[in-house]
Parts: sequence; C-alpha cells; structure tokens
Amino acid sequence: MHSKLYLIGDVAIKTGIPTVTLNYYLRVGLIKEVSRSELSNYRYFDDSSIEKIKKIKKLRLKHVPIAEIKERISNGIL
Repeated sequence: MHSKLYLIGDVAIKTGIPTVTLNYYLRVGLIKEVSRSELSNYRYFDDSSIEKIKKIKKLRLKHVPIAEIKERISNGIL
C-alpha cells in the first residue's frame, strides 16, 4: 500500500502550521521531504511526516526548544 503524498500547503492545512514555519523546520533539519519532483522541484511529504510534524507542534506548544527537538530526533526519540 502506498502512502498518500502531500505538498507543503496541504501539510500546513493538516497540521495547522504555516508554510513559513514548515519551511523553517526544513531549513533547520527538523523535518525532511520524502521526495521531490524533478520537474517542478516541489517537495512531497507523507502521512508519517504529518504525524512527526504534529508531535513537533505539541512540543513547541510546551516551549521545548528547537535544539532539544533536534536532539530527540537524532536520538530516535521522536
């Protein structure tokens, strides 16, 4: 079964996080696209990306610093 792919605007709607914030998360390495279109250079995300972003959102709402979230990701906790 293939996972549905979403553009960043779709991810913003599904997670309630603005695209500017999602682009920041991409730049600092909190999230990564699962694929990129060679033709349009669009970035695509899947359901697991959305779940991870929702977890990041919960941590940010608790004022957990970006650096700590990155550490959790690199340690496989998130």
